[in-house]
Amino acid sequence: MKYIECPQEYDGAGVSLFVAGGISNCGDWQKEFIEELKDAKLVILNPRRKIFQIDNSDIEEEQITWEYNNLGKASAVSFWFPPETLCPITLYELGKQSISKKPLFIGIHPEYKRKTDVEIQTRLIRPEVKIVYSLNDLANQVREWAKDSKNI
Repeated sequence: MKYIECPQEYDGAGVSLFVAGGISNCGDWQKEFIEELKDAKLVILNPRRKIFQIDNSDIEEEQITWEYNNLGKASAVSFWFPPETLCPITLYELGKQSISKKPLFIGIHPEYKRKTDVEIQTRLIRPEVKIVYSLNDLANQVREWAKDSKNI
């Protein structure tokens, strides 16, 4: 696994996974998820910075731009919806990625308040996407996909 964290640049080389999901007002679930993928042959694109000052407009613009650019470069995108927050930006990103042809992996914590919305909307636009309800199951889906060299 190669690890790239915002604001580090990614050149688009290699099979890559953008790790989308809650960053603000929730625990660092990305750490656990990425640990589960440490042996996968992937470039992991993590938007969660070690230090993020949400009230700094320069950093905020850099963050949003980094996410936008790397969602476009990524071979696939995983989404995790934690229970602590509604994740409005993640929902926006899921909507955009759902109309692409990219592989999507979606995990929802069972206590996420808009779980049914994500399930129904996903079923309507991307019925082939199997939603899971734990980080471990989400990592297993990604690992299985990463094993197949014909992914991209």
